[in-house]
Amino acid sequence: MTEYDTDAERTFVALPPAQGRGFAQTWWGRAWLKALEDAAMDAAQVKTGRRLARAGAVGAVSVRPGRITAVVQDRDRTAHRADVLLERLSDAQWDRFVDMAIERSGHVAALLDRDMPPHLVEDAAAAGIDLLPGMGDLEPECDCGAWDHCGHTAALCYQVARLLDQDPFVLLLMRGRAEDAVLEALQTHGSAPSEEPAGPPEGVDAAEAYAAGQVLPPLPAPPVLGDGPGVPPSLDAETASPPGVDPSRLYFLASRAAAESHRLLAEALRGGHDRRPVPPEPTASQDAVRLAAGDPGPDVLDRLGAGSGRTPEALAEAVRAWRLGGGAALSVLEEEWAVEGDALTRARAALESAWEEDERPQFRALANRWTVVGAPHQLRLDREGRWWPYRREHGRWVPASGADQDPATALATAVLATGDET
Repeated sequence: MTEYDTDAERTFVALPPAQGRGFAQTWWGRAWLKALEDAAMDAAQVKTGRRLARAGAVGAVSVRPGRITAVVQDRDRTAHRADVLLERLSDAQWDRFVDMAIERSGHVAALLDRDMPPHLVEDAAAAGIDLLPGMGDLEPECDCGAWDHCGHTAALCYQVARLLDQDPFVLLLMRGRAEDAVLEALQTHGSAPSEEPAGPPEGVDAAEAYAAGQVLPPLPAPPVLGDGPGVPPSLDAETASPPGVDPSRLYFLASRAAAESHRLLAEALRGGHDRRPVPPEPTASQDAVRLAAGDPGPDVLDRLGAGSGRTPEALAEAVRAWRLGGGAALSVLEEEWAVEGDALTRARAALESAWEEDERPQFRALANRWTVVGAPHQLRLDREGRWWPYRREHGRWVPASGADQDPATALATAVLATGDET
């Protein structure tokens, strides 16, 4: 990401076209786009903006407190200056933000890692600080004369979503503080001495407790999490196994349990884990796929397939889906459900707005699956409103990539996966 810093302004060079990818990969980037899409009066203008941004029509983006600016070119090469305004935080709000961030070291560490975890935004909101924009917070200005969001301001918002993905400090700058100022405030407040004098320490004085002069050794350092889960103890081949117990399979299960325990412990040691939602426990059928994704031997694979009622081909497809998106991707592969009511309305609206009318593919819909007529491509909708790309391979539908909120982007990944430029 090339940039030029000038005090409280950053200018980012024009990004390349975004063909075949979503504009927002992070949750906060998607929240930014949701503020645009929910507030725009004309969905066609939002669609036009997405098309312009995808084609690389947005020039260098200038970001400064309260405003983002870029020159956007129409299809006919007519250039327009587009601005989007966002309310800046007050000095009092910034002080509360700094105090809130210092209270939890994980917030500062996340920002330094160019991450914006949900609990940081939630804690800020609890302190009266709205970091992410809501409906109506993105105020458009464009020299094309539009009074609401036009294709030019929408294109600018889509391009800024890509910048936010790379660096959440871009959002903090829009809210009024440059990265250096934020980090300096965090360091200054964090090292400031307490105004209240420290009282006497509570508890028993160590000298009195150990008046006998006995010196105890220091406590050992806490254990450090290793790079991997380690190797389970080998099973003694000379020891008779209980009936029905295969030592090789038991060894595999122990290895997978150790790997999963290591992963969970690593997540627990990262800051902010206490606020993350706990995923549901996998079913026995899903757990068989999870184990198969660990690349066991052929004998274990056969047993996992038989135990879960899957043929070797079906198990391989299930493993492929699991590696793309865990239990959610597996459900999309194996479950078919009727899209009705509001879910169907939202799905049709998404498909309607994702392409220009003359570019929209023709779909044949069946349940939650939309198949492109005359092409080996398919979109599957999950219960969270995400689109999963599929492609036809050896007479079977197989997952092509992970999910996307934008059906056009999802379909583009399926097309790329088959090497088809249709």
